[in-house]
Amino acid sequence: MDNGNEMRDFLVSRRAKITPEQAGLPAYGGNRRVAGLRREEVAMLAGVSIDYYVRLERGRAAGASESVLEGIARALQLDEAERAHLFDLARAAAPVAPRAPRRPAAQQVRPSVQRVLDSMTTTPAYVRNARLDVLGANRLGAALFAPVLSSGARPANNARFLFLDPAAPEFYLDWERQAEDVVALLRTEAGRNPHDKGLSDLIGELSVGSGRFRAWWAAHNVRFHRTGVKRFHHPVVGDLTLTFEALDLAADAGLRISAYTAEPGSTSDDALKLLATWGATLDQAAQ
Repeated sequence: MDNGNEMRDFLVSRRAKITPEQAGLPAYGGNRRVAGLRREEVAMLAGVSIDYYVRLERGRAAGASESVLEGIARALQLDEAERAHLFDLARAAAPVAPRAPRRPAAQQVRPSVQRVLDSMTTTPAYVRNARLDVLGANRLGAALFAPVLSSGARPANNARFLFLDPAAPEFYLDWERQAEDVVALLRTEAGRNPHDKGLSDLIGELSVGSGRFRAWWAAHNVRFHRTGVKRFHHPVVGDLTLTFEALDLAADAGLRISAYTAEPGSTSDDALKLLATWGATLDQAAQ
């Protein structure tokens, strides 16, 4: 990806979201030509010269100091994920010495991590990488996400399933919110690792295959995805409302366990128990 364009488009999209009133500036009537803040207003709020801010917004972020980036983050009222993305984009703009290309190491679930997954017998869980490839799961996780894991492509990928598989809107009851979250996750990762060819290929595939993906990608929204509630319609056990927790694997950079739980005594808890029974019958049939 073009790091300069990414910085430009991100800054433009963020300042368009803030009105002068939200920034504590006086309103000047209805003759403004921009919906949000002007460049000179961002520069003033950030404590930098207009020329310097224009240079940043044109993608020339190499050498931008932490204090300058902090000032811009405050001026644009960036949240935690947006602030981190700004710093990632600035870091990617820094010149680096050329080096021989290296083949990326294959990502896989270590046996000890799989044992951790398998020990979670009442909790659906799987391991994913930053591109949202599903690399491993426990029995209940495989049963819950059977529609994703059986969608065909390998490795199974949640973003590809969401945007390219017609079964996704039926499986994810809040499909639109889930899909927007996934785009924001991929946009966050693209800022962190702009030279990840696998990620670039995935984004290209989704952009070609889905107009909704293209529209949301162009919005430059970023997000952290650490905990929350998701609603599913499973083809075997019906509707489930589950809370998820994202657990980073400290020894495996970029890998994360996603684990799901139901409120004890709820209908979703009963559905998980039924799903566990169904998953066990699948294992027996496969033996």
